[in-house]
Amino acid sequence: MFESVVLLSLFLTCASAQYSATYLPDTAPETTEEGQTGTNKCGTASSQTSMCQNAYINSVDDFCLWAPPSPGADSVIGNTERIEVAWCMKSGYGTRLIPDGAIQGVHFVKTPDFVQVTGVGDLTKLNIPAGDAGGELDPHGADGNGNPIGGLVFSTAFGQLEQVHEWTNFMSASEFCFRACDPAGSNAPGFCQHIYDEMGCAWNMPARYDAGTFESCEGDSGEPMGVYGTSTFHQGDAATPDAHPAPASSQCAGVGSISNGAATLSIPATTTVSLLLCFLLLLPPRLHRVVHRLLVLPLARLSVPPAVRGRRRRTRPLRLLLRVRRRVPVPLRRGRTLLLRMLPMDHFIRCYPFFLLFGCIY
Repeated sequence: MFESVVLLSLFLTCASAQYSATYLPDTAPETTEEGQTGTNKCGTASSQTSMCQNAYINSVDDFCLWAPPSPGADSVIGNTERIEVAWCMKSGYGTRLIPDGAIQGVHFVKTPDFVQVTGVGDLTKLNIPAGDAGGELDPHGADGNGNPIGGLVFSTAFGQLEQVHEWTNFMSASEFCFRACDPAGSNAPGFCQHIYDEMGCAWNMPARYDAGTFESCEGDSGEPMGVYGTSTFHQGDAATPDAHPAPASSQCAGVGSISNGAATLSIPATTTVSLLLCFLLLLPPRLHRVVHRLLVLPLARLSVPPAVRGRRRRTRPLRLLLRVRRRVPVPLRRGRTLLLRMLPMDHFIRCYPFFLLFGCIY
């Protein structure tokens, strides 16, 4: 009896000490574990070189995954599990952004005990080498410092933003699953068990893994991984039981697709050069000679397609146009004719809206 009391007391002491440090993103220190390669003080500015090790799992279009900080054949999950960084679908966390198109299907489910996101995609865009069967990340690791070391997980799925102490994430080059257990749940360590690191997503987190499906559901918790009635499977046992069936889900709401929301503007180099040339035409005449020698001619050469580069007649019309603009005002009708005749047609097509906007064509 006395031994039972002592063991219970030790268990409660260890359990309370396990979560003695609780953070929020804005109160987290620079690092939270010895040997950590990244940081937990991440700010809010997203960057594709960020070393932030704070992950979030909130909804079908607002979650993060752990992945290598650098590309390369050696960046398989088994080699980089201690140094993974957070890649997120939303900006504002100070992390890297999951590139649009990397996630090709995702299923988010909220249960009474955990939230979970599962899916497929081209995760080579997250520096995972092609063909990597992957591995498991969790807050414990072999030494208690976590994989990755110092990795923290936060969520608003259970109410206000809070740190989630029990979580597990499997990553491969084409599949992912991430479960975060409710800190107030009755069996968070059981539903986010981390001892089945060789069993993969389908066995640990049976759910939908369908390309082209993006949905959010309510669901049942099901059984904790590895628990079958009164017996518990241990990795390495002689017989490996089948995975639990996927728990029932309901109230599913689909979304067309998900995006990281980062606005990108891609302008071909020749178009960029053309717009710059258009803008230079608006400068005061006294600056034309300087601009012509220092900027216009080099830019004009760059704007010429490689197949015809070197033919001086492609840059002469610009030179003539600058001389006309510098010496005398061009009559209205004649000015339009000169532009059409002297400016190469590809430049004129690109510049025409610009000329209209600034009144170059009267």
